[in-house]
Amino acid sequence: MAKILLVEDHEEIWDFLSRRLKRRGYEVVLAHDGEEGVMKARTSRPDIILLDMNLPVLDGWSAARALKSDAETARIPIIALTAHAMSGDREKVIQAGCDDYHPKPVDFSKLLTQIGAALGTPAAP
Repeated sequence: MAKILLVEDHEEIWDFLSRRLKRRGYEVVLAHDGEEGVMKARTSRPDIILLDMNLPVLDGWSAARALKSDAETARIPIIALTAHAMSGDREKVIQAGCDDYHPKPVDFSKLLTQIGAALGTPAAP
């Protein structure tokens, strides 16, 4: 079972995503701001991180850079979750260290496909 760190500050989104991901067989660890996300990535060793980019305390851009610059977390794939869906935003999140990009509102089936691709496994049934 893959472990997903979900770093999201909006309750409706983390509740929706965590429940659906758990039903698909994933273990879900929650963090509600960027600083907590970086700390939980270091302590819980997730297989993948779903990272909101607009977070309190430490934004997702800074959290992604911190995670990718740390040898202990650099190899963990990060999928950016963001309401920023403008031209060039995908490139900005990739430059910040994210491995993929998923615009909000979340398309759950597409997100599952992205998670599977990042993990090198088919999406959970």
